[in-house]
Amino acid sequence: MDATHLFELVIAMFLAIIALHYLARRLGLPPSVALLAGGATLAFVPGLPAITVDPELVLVIFLPPLLLDGAWSIAVGRLRRHMVGIASLAIGAVFFTTVMIAVVAHLLMPALPWAACAALGAIVSPPDAVSARAVLERVKLPRRLQILLEGESLLNDASGLVLFRFAVAAAATGTFSATSAIGNFFLLAIGGALVGAVVGTVWVKFVRRLGDEYLIIAATTLLAWISYLLGEFLHVSGVIATVTTGLVATWHQHTVLSAATRMRGTSFWEVFVFLMEASVFILIGLSLRDVVERGGGFGQLAETMALPALAILLALVVTRFAWIFGSELVIRVCNGLGLAKTAPIGGGGVVVLGWAGVRGVVTLALALSLPQDFPDRDFILVMAFAVIVGTVLVQGTTLGRVISWAGLTEPESEKARMTMSEAEAAMAQVQFASVRDLAYDRDGKLIHPQLLERYQRRATAIIDYAARTEDYKPVLHAHFDVVLEAVAVGRKELIRLHRAGEIDDETLQELERDLDLEELSAISAKA
Repeated sequence: MDATHLFELVIAMFLAIIALHYLARRLGLPPSVALLAGGATLAFVPGLPAITVDPELVLVIFLPPLLLDGAWSIAVGRLRRHMVGIASLAIGAVFFTTVMIAVVAHLLMPALPWAACAALGAIVSPPDAVSARAVLERVKLPRRLQILLEGESLLNDASGLVLFRFAVAAAATGTFSATSAIGNFFLLAIGGALVGAVVGTVWVKFVRRLGDEYLIIAATTLLAWISYLLGEFLHVSGVIATVTTGLVATWHQHTVLSAATRMRGTSFWEVFVFLMEASVFILIGLSLRDVVERGGGFGQLAETMALPALAILLALVVTRFAWIFGSELVIRVCNGLGLAKTAPIGGGGVVVLGWAGVRGVVTLALALSLPQDFPDRDFILVMAFAVIVGTVLVQGTTLGRVISWAGLTEPESEKARMTMSEAEAAMAQVQFASVRDLAYDRDGKLIHPQLLERYQRRATAIIDYAARTEDYKPVLHAHFDVVLEAVAVGRKELIRLHRAGEIDDETLQELERDLDLEELSAISAKA
């Protein structure tokens, strides 16, 4: 396949993404399910060339920006507060799952070497950041469960990658040391965190000197690959390096980025990440063709692999529930003995966390990266694909109903001390105080009476609204509906003037930008 045909396929893939997302929205399906099914269907279209996915390239292209995006949008304060629980899922659960899946695989195929069993366990053990985001975007969770799942999906890839590499090395050499594996894992993690902290700090200092919003957005886009590739080059965890860089950047972005940079950067980044996430699921579906052909067709695969795949999938779910339930039990025992004061997540939280382990791009890339002469490589590939498809189709489509059934509520300890209205009132008071000080000249003469009156009126209204939010909501909704209608009428007149030749393109663009900002402000305030 030449470069032109490859580019045509990429454009066709993006068109398919748009169509499948639209179809998923119309049918009420999770987009990940539609994209996975669509990719699998496209893979078997007659005349379409087979798509060969380079696993290392998939990891390098897709994983860093998606990890950075997850770190950028995560609540750093809650991440720090719940780091023990996140580490339990991202490290403990991955190690435990790897061991249990290795045991189940060995029972299913006694001839399969233990190193190959461990490799399968490491491949399917980490829930995926991309898949988790695709699922969590459609559901509403209490803050604690949300941060546990987000934090787990950011950090567990490092655990899975380290275990996988040790398993592959053990298969090649015939030796394995658990002590060495654990020690190396912590060295890789600490090294990755140091690299990420350095890259993030350099970014903060660099952005402060750039000054140009387009250069800042471009530099921030490259940040993910810089930290990941530098971490891998220094033989530490590129995953941890990227996540740490993202956490440093998100902590400082409120002070180093201008409003214009933040608005334009957010718009660009959301579209970019949308295409990246969707492309991953399409590629997973397209990769299915090679696995099916190597396995002798759907019929042969169903006959020989269906029961083992179902057993692995059930073992994966049961193992995750066992770890989370066991952790909850340990928390309750420690609280009862007075050794800790961590609030348990409750039965509903255990069910939701246990059911949220969707697999995706990392599982795909690790499975495809197995050496060609690896023991029972095809069996491991089929099991990995079965886990991806099973978790996305079953858990991804039903998680919303499981959350509704669990009847989860937000604990008081997780609620913010101030509501949004109270925070807005505090901000308005400070703004009014600043304007009041600057509204007079050195001789005490009022030089900005209208500005002072405007900010005083605004502060009074916001404080009053914070005290009687429910009373004002209907009035405010009606108020901003009128604002939006006025914006629409103004936009229509602006376009009429432009079409009639009364104003030039520059005037249209400047006034349209003002209307856009007014519309976005009204929509945000109404929401």
